[in-house]
Amino acid sequence: MSRWRQSVVEIQSRKIQVNECERAQAALSKVTACFQQMATSLGTNADGSCLREELEETRTLTHRICTGLHRRLLALLIELEQGQEDKEQVERMWVVFLSSLEHFQQDLRKVRILQEFFPLTQRKDRQALVNTGFAGGTSEVVARAAMVQTPWLSAETTSCPDLESHVEEIDVLLEEMLQRVNVPLWSVEPTQEAWVEGCSNRDIGQDDDESLEQMMEVEVVSQKNKSGCCHHQNCKVGCLLCLLS
Repeated sequence: MSRWRQSVVEIQSRKIQVNECERAQAALSKVTACFQQMATSLGTNADGSCLREELEETRTLTHRICTGLHRRLLALLIELEQGQEDKEQVERMWVVFLSSLEHFQQDLRKVRILQEFFPLTQRKDRQALVNTGFAGGTSEVVARAAMVQTPWLSAETTSCPDLESHVEEIDVLLEEMLQRVNVPLWSVEPTQEAWVEGCSNRDIGQDDDESLEQMMEVEVVSQKNKSGCCHHQNCKVGCLLCLLS
């Protein structure tokens, strides 16, 4: 195989890996959001053995995605050289993955504490649940989490640790990610401006205020001993005042 053809094959292979990591990152965002939403029902009157099982299945799926995504992003960042077009894209995914792991670890700690407070090992334990007035269940959230699929084969998965070991494993994973790859967080540029929606709403509010000021503007022209109306096109309130005077 010629060197040119080999480089083309490498570029195509890397593109496939990058797209695969993008799909995995999107899947991770969905499944961690479902896990967080289900965790809010722990200790309430919507809690039960079904919810605990669903949380465990979702946690296992999240562990599967995180394990594969970490391995692939790490290999890509080590392989890519400075200046390659995919490097910035992979670095952004790396930073987003770090943030997702930190938030997911917080949810794991919350779940561990709530399950210790509300063990539900016996039927009488349900009396300790808090009656929050929450109606319904988490079946829709569970269905959304079940629809999330990893972009790689399930044969690559490793066994999921218990809840406490999972929290510790994420600590080790975060430390390894920060040490093995030199990606300064401040050097990664976002693809869009921050608070775009907030800025647009603020601009709209300013335009409304300006138009209101124009409507409230009253200009009085002195003509000898008489005061007349300016007949400004936006001077609706002024016209009313002129008529009443």
